[in-house]
Amino acid sequence: MNNSEEEFTIKLHPRIQEKVSLDIPTDTLASIKKVAASRDMSCEALLKLYIGQGLREDLAKSFSNRLLEATAEVLAKHINSKAEISDILEEIRNQTTL
Repeated sequence: MNNSEEEFTIKLHPRIQEKVSLDIPTDTLASIKKVAASRDMSCEALLKLYIGQGLREDLAKSFSNRLLEATAEVLAKHINSKAEISDILEEIRNQTTL
């Protein structure tokens, strides 16, 4: 068997799960059901997708904030001007904001 014919296998590691119960307004649940059906997904899969997207977004923001704080600390060791540090951080924010 040559390299182009090698089989690839994906091994997923099951993650421990915990059941939760949510009270969702009836109209919101109806909307979720419609969207899930239009995407050919279950409501549970759609909710997990939404939670995952929101969680990743919040984690990315948190990481970005920590990175900017660390950058400010490093800059403060090398630059005495708070205004200059502020300008640099603002430029970084502007360059990295969608």
